[in-house]
Amino acid sequence: MNYFRTAILLAAMTGLFMAVGAMIGGQSGMVVAFGVAVAINAFSYWNSDKLVLRMHGAREVDAGSAPDYYETVRQLAANADLPMPRVYIMENDQPNAFATGRNPEHAAVAATTGLLQSLSREEVAGVMAHELAHIKNRDTLTMTITATLAGAISMLANFGLFFGGGRGNNNPLGIVGTLLVMFLAPLAAGLVQMAISRSREYQADKIGAEICRQPRWLASALAKIAGAAAHTPNNAAERNPATAHMFIINPLSGERMDSLFSTHPNTQNRIARLEDMARGWDLPGTPPAAAGPWSPAASQRTARGPWG
Repeated sequence: MNYFRTAILLAAMTGLFMAVGAMIGGQSGMVVAFGVAVAINAFSYWNSDKLVLRMHGAREVDAGSAPDYYETVRQLAANADLPMPRVYIMENDQPNAFATGRNPEHAAVAATTGLLQSLSREEVAGVMAHELAHIKNRDTLTMTITATLAGAISMLANFGLFFGGGRGNNNPLGIVGTLLVMFLAPLAAGLVQMAISRSREYQADKIGAEICRQPRWLASALAKIAGAAAHTPNNAAERNPATAHMFIINPLSGERMDSLFSTHPNTQNRIARLEDMARGWDLPGTPPAAAGPWSPAASQRTARGPWG
C-alpha cells in the first residue's frame, strides 16, 4: 500500500511540475518540465536521502564517536525488528530529528545536537523510536521524495519569474500567469506535504511508543521540543523549508508564510493521544528520572537500555 501511495504522490507532484512548466512556457515548457520531473524522480529515489542530510549538515557517527546515541538507536532498531540504520548528528541548537532513506535497508536517522543535549536519555529514546517507526512504515521514501520535488517546484516557479514572463515564451497568461504560478505552485506543493505528513505523524507516534514501550517518554520529548523549537531558529530548515515535514516537530519559525500550512498535527493533540495510550497500558504517571542531559560524547553509561 505504501508503494501505491508513493506512486500516486509522484504522479500528483509530477503533474503539478508539468502544470508549472506549461504556465511558464506553454506546451514546450510542459514537455521540458515532464523530462525534468522524470529525472528528479529517478534521482530522488536513489539520492534524495543523501541530499537532505547534506542540506542539514548532518555528519555520520558510530559507536566510537557517539556511543550512547548510537547504542540507543541499535537497541530500538532491534526492538522494532529493523536493520540498523545509519546514524547522524546535525550541529544545530534546535532540538529536533528526522529519518530518511528509500527503504529500511537504506535508512538513516538524524538528531540535532540541541536534542541530544537538552533531552533526557528516555526522551531521546522516545524520539528515535518515533523516527524508526517512520522507517518501519516506509514513510521515509515518500517524505524524502516529497521534500525534493516540493523544493524543485518552488525553484521552477522562481525561475519562471525571470525567464517566463512574456507571451513570446508561449506563456498563456504572460506576467500575470507567471506571478500566480510563483505564489500558488509552492503553496500547492505545501498542501500535498501537509496532507501526507499529518496522519503519518500520529501513526509514527503510536508505533514509536510501542517500540520504546513507554508512550510518556515521547510525550515528554514532544512537549520539550515544541517549546524550544518555537524560540530556537533552525537556519538550515529555514533555507530548505520543503524539508520541514520530515522533522518530528515543525522546525520553521512562525515568522514565515510556511507556518500557515503546518505539516504537523497539533502537539498537544499528539501528547494527549500518547497519554491515552499510557493510561491504557496502566503505566506510571511520569517518565523515569534520568541521570542528566544526554551527551553524545559520554561513554560511562551501560549499553543495556531501559526498554529491554
